[in-house]
Amino acid sequence: MNTPDTAGFRLARYTKADQQEILGTGEDPFGVAETGLAWLPKEDHFGIRHDGRLIAHAGLRRLPVTVDGSDLTEVIGVGGVAVAPDVRGHGLARRVIATALAHATTLGPPHALLFCRPPLVPLYERLGWQAIPPETPVRVEQPGDRVITMPLRTMVTPLHEGARWPEGPLRLRSLPM
Repeated sequence: MNTPDTAGFRLARYTKADQQEILGTGEDPFGVAETGLAWLPKEDHFGIRHDGRLIAHAGLRRLPVTVDGSDLTEVIGVGGVAVAPDVRGHGLARRVIATALAHATTLGPPHALLFCRPPLVPLYERLGWQAIPPETPVRVEQPGDRVITMPLRTMVTPLHEGARWPEGPLRLRSLPM
């Protein structure tokens, strides 16, 4: 797996067919359908190919947030992180996320944020992400002017030297990514 074509790169586009190339055609490839959440598409996409096949992906999207009622600010949302099941365990998640975060540092916001299923928290912690404590409310918008408590774990990582995540309730002022 340590071949030159496993370096991460920016994708010109990312389609449902690309996602299926990585994860197959299952109805719930990310294991989050039970949450019933509506999601925003990502704006920037990054991937890894091996032998011409797309085997990993991570997407980014700029998002408006408030923390502890503070003035509106922005984060870079990371989502759609996927590694093909047959090539997991080779550091591909680390590589594709690092490629995406390298780009995220050029976009301005001081932090990146993601939502994940609890079993994935240790993976992201190994990659330098910090979980927002479960007792800290994280609210997100959903269709029909609803605001709900995020049922997935929320994690953040700084994008710039010295960036510190503020304490307090988090409100995503959009659908999650």
